[in-house]
Amino acid sequence: MQFLVIAYDGTDEQANDRRMAARPAHIDGAGLLKESGHIIAGGAILDDEDQMIGSTLYVDFDSRQALDHWLENDPYVTGGVWQDISVKPIRLAINPTSKSAAKV
Repeated sequence: MQFLVIAYDGTDEQANDRRMAARPAHIDGAGLLKESGHIIAGGAILDDEDQMIGSTLYVDFDSRQALDHWLENDPYVTGGVWQDISVKPIRLAINPTSKSAAKV
């Protein structure tokens, strides 16, 4: 199942410090998930000053429960970076890992 994850960082003064502290472990884990086919695409949400304030991810997991298990253990969650997370099931029509568009 494919999902869109939109996760916003906290807005307190320490939010960016938490992000920077957790970022290496988060990126390492994301690389492993990419290699295993769970992450389709992802990146930071930026504010008007180009500062990272959140993340978006297109992911593919066997179930919502499998996705939730990953989220519960991601360094951005355990490190208190992501404060507002929404998850929506999706079906990508254009997938960066595929040479053709999906039939929607």
